[in-house]
Amino acid sequence: MRVLAETDRLPVGSTVATIGMFDGVHRGHATLVNFLKQQAAAQGKQSLVITFLSHPRQVLSNDPSFKLIMPLEDRLAELEALGPDLLLPLEFTPELAALDSAQFIELLRDRYGMSMLVAGYNHRFGHDKGETFEDYCRHGERLGVTLVKAPEYLGRYAPVSSTIVRGLIAAGRVVDAMHCMGRPFMLKGKVVHGFRNGRGLGFPTANVGEINPELLLPHNGAYAVLAHVAGQCLQGMTNIGRRPTLDNGTRLSIEVNLFDFDDDIYGKDIMLEFISFLRLEFKMCGLEELKRQLTKDRDNAKAILNEYLTTKQ
Repeated sequence: MRVLAETDRLPVGSTVATIGMFDGVHRGHATLVNFLKQQAAAQGKQSLVITFLSHPRQVLSNDPSFKLIMPLEDRLAELEALGPDLLLPLEFTPELAALDSAQFIELLRDRYGMSMLVAGYNHRFGHDKGETFEDYCRHGERLGVTLVKAPEYLGRYAPVSSTIVRGLIAAGRVVDAMHCMGRPFMLKGKVVHGFRNGRGLGFPTANVGEINPELLLPHNGAYAVLAHVAGQCLQGMTNIGRRPTLDNGTRLSIEVNLFDFDDDIYGKDIMLEFISFLRLEFKMCGLEELKRQLTKDRDNAKAILNEYLTTKQ
């Protein structure tokens, strides 16, 4: 697979392309890229996936509340793993946003050799968002580009989309998000110094900081996780929240208790896979109640993680 630069130019009529943000690279995206590869192979052309470097909502609305499922480097790696011939990371600019759908099709044809555009089942492009897929087909016919709609991927409840996945993660429904993506939701950060309260309770925790502020966090609560740190994959439980029992709810923190592990990992990179939601965060009557609850959480998390790892094999 070849990663293109935005300034690269491809021969006329040499590619079958699809374009989108592909945030989360979920099973719907995998269905789309597989369909793209089939169409390209049938025509003896190269399959081209075009993904935006920045989300259009970040560029156009500058909405700080909008968060992404995964960072750019992970998105590019997951798209590469789907196996298209070509991958083009494209900067989404106000100038690009100003193009109508016909101008956009023409740009992809002239710069990147697109003879066919494979559109996601619900994808819209160009500033004229009111247009339908049939409108795109008419523009394509005039410009010598065939438009094809990819089949949708139906998840447990509805067609899978990045919007749905974001909503599931934000609600703490990480199991449902995992079914949509085909992998657990992940967060990357660095182990930083924290409050040091957990060790006195018998549950030492690593505090996770330096998380990309553009990324989505799951709903506050406790989760069963797999933690990748210092070259190891460890079982654990993570709490996201404001520590109401210990800290009176003044500051958001992400803490992970790693089972059967007590090495010094301060300053190390850490990646958390969220396997299952355990419970909401709530204020307890005191430290003894907190210790009892943490013991229940640990037992529950171990059972969930052991079952997950067994079925994954």
